[in-house]
Amino acid sequence: MRRRTSFALTVLLTSAVLAAAGCTGPERPAPDDTAEALADGLARQDLSALTLVSDTSAIPQQQLTEVVEPLVAAAGDGDAVPDVTVAEVVEATTEEDEPPRASVRLAWSWPLAAGHTWDYTTETEMVWAPPPEDSEEPGTWEVRWGPDVIVPGLAGGERLELEVLAPDRGDLLDVRGEPLVTARDVWRIGIDKTFLEPEEYEQQATELAELVGLDPAAYAARVEGAGDKAYVEAITIRQDRKTSGVSFTARDARSIAGVNVLADTMELAPTSSFARPILGRAGEATAEIIEESDGAVQRGDVVGLSGLQRDYDAVLTGTDGLAVHVVAGEDGEVLRDAYRVEGVDGADVATTFDPDLQVLAEKVLADVEPASAIVAVRPSTGEVLAAASGPGGAGWSTATLGQYAPGSTFKVATALSLMRSGVFPEDTVRCPRRITVDGRTYENVPGYPQEATGEVTLRTAFAHSCNTAMIGAGAEVRQADLAAAAVDLGLGEPAVGAPAFLGAVPTEASATGHAEALIGQGKVLASPLGMATVAASVAAGERVEPFLVRPVEGEDDGSASPSPSAEDATAEPAEEPAGTADGLGASEAADLQDLMGAVVSDGSASELADVPGVTGAKTGTAQYGDGSQQHAWMLAIADDLAVAVFVEDGEFGSTTAGPLMGRFLTGR
Repeated sequence: MRRRTSFALTVLLTSAVLAAAGCTGPERPAPDDTAEALADGLARQDLSALTLVSDTSAIPQQQLTEVVEPLVAAAGDGDAVPDVTVAEVVEATTEEDEPPRASVRLAWSWPLAAGHTWDYTTETEMVWAPPPEDSEEPGTWEVRWGPDVIVPGLAGGERLELEVLAPDRGDLLDVRGEPLVTARDVWRIGIDKTFLEPEEYEQQATELAELVGLDPAAYAARVEGAGDKAYVEAITIRQDRKTSGVSFTARDARSIAGVNVLADTMELAPTSSFARPILGRAGEATAEIIEESDGAVQRGDVVGLSGLQRDYDAVLTGTDGLAVHVVAGEDGEVLRDAYRVEGVDGADVATTFDPDLQVLAEKVLADVEPASAIVAVRPSTGEVLAAASGPGGAGWSTATLGQYAPGSTFKVATALSLMRSGVFPEDTVRCPRRITVDGRTYENVPGYPQEATGEVTLRTAFAHSCNTAMIGAGAEVRQADLAAAAVDLGLGEPAVGAPAFLGAVPTEASATGHAEALIGQGKVLASPLGMATVAASVAAGERVEPFLVRPVEGEDDGSASPSPSAEDATAEPAEEPAGTADGLGASEAADLQDLMGAVVSDGSASELADVPGVTGAKTGTAQYGDGSQQHAWMLAIADDLAVAVFVEDGEFGSTTAGPLMGRFLTGR
């Protein structure tokens, strides 16, 4: 059998030729140019300009292409991928009858996936092959070739594979530091077309769609349009039946021919509705996110898609690691790692949610048809323990982003501005049936008690929510002072750690605009979070700064997204109001606590009198639109808890929001 000339045999032959040639012929060039050509050819993956000698039957160009293919794919576009340079060339000392030799050391730098760069060196040998006798052409430095020229220690039959080492995504934590949003077990349910004959596709897809609540025709069309071996997912549900939120089970789905049920995990909150407008969700990156990432996000990566998951995605995601495996055989058995850097797991982000209170708030609001919200703040710390938005909000965070006229709950700020002007709880104010300002008449709510009209104390007027008393007594209070009182109670710029709106009160107003502002209408706006903050400030004896996310290292103020400002509100205040230099004082807060206590003991929130721990409250009703619809509000203070309840369309604060407040505070 004819054998191919080996490297060793080639060296022997060239030695003999060299010895015969002696010192005749053109002068031998230095090996440096060949070394540079080798580095350039490896960088461009083109070895055509080189004379290569191999110990094996492998074709060097083919071997190079196969080995570097996964690295080139991971590096992306580039004029020189990888960067290969000559680190050192050393000519060896040889015997007179031996061909000249030189060793070359190459420095490699591969830009890889996930921002990694793989730097290493390889070495090989070059042997001088003189020209044929009587030739005017120079000889050639021949390069010894083997796969270890590409990667150190790489042998014939071995190749490379890349694996991105995905880090664990960080969790969103609750107020106790326990996982709130974390990897939870789910079932992915869909039609596996390999289980069916073509004539069965439509019928089985329709049956599955009807079970899981999809449009049968639309899902059947998706199944029909997918490839013959496709798996077409219909729905993903939680494995935990108590929190799955669906009426069917994975077993029900499996009973349908052609259905495949796959186990997986997803980043999920305790329940499907748990603070979803705020927490958002994480999932596979969309095409748009991938395109905008400029290569940082790949298909199949899990990223934040909305809410806090999106706002804090950079913190939660962590950093990908990378491994370059050396593999062999058709099955790609991993022999060793040529390069490996472990990923850095994402950091946890701590929220202030109390799971029990949030679930309770959502339960209380579950059957409320209009947009609604319950917000609970801990006065001693400012932690937002619950921020629930009812189903009527259609996925909008009514609790933290809603902008509504707060009605008579704003009279807490009005009372503070009155006290600063010299009118205190025991002082007398007038509460007539109606009052006219600049030609416009204002009245009290229908059913206002007759015994609380006329000459009454501010405490009585506040307890029963007398509109006319607040407008009359507040006539001497400047609009700017009313706005400052609101800021001192917390209706200012938020630093919540999540997008939020607290309130907006104009600093200037007409006579009627000022009258409306005194009773929380007109251009005064607040969110349920804002009004819960007002109650919390009264309870704490100082202005409370509410927050939903604890500060994250590297994030300004712990907030990853700008919050809507007062200028975004329809109130369009002339300027952002500033609070007073001293803020809310302890004695002022004590008087406000007294007023809110009277609302429970003697006034419009008397239904809370028997609720344990309740020390104060305030009801509110605000007309909007054409005046035939009303927002219903109630604030309450109970132990170290300040709560706001809001319903967009209701009767009165006492009759619509009041029962919801009672259920929340009693845990029903």
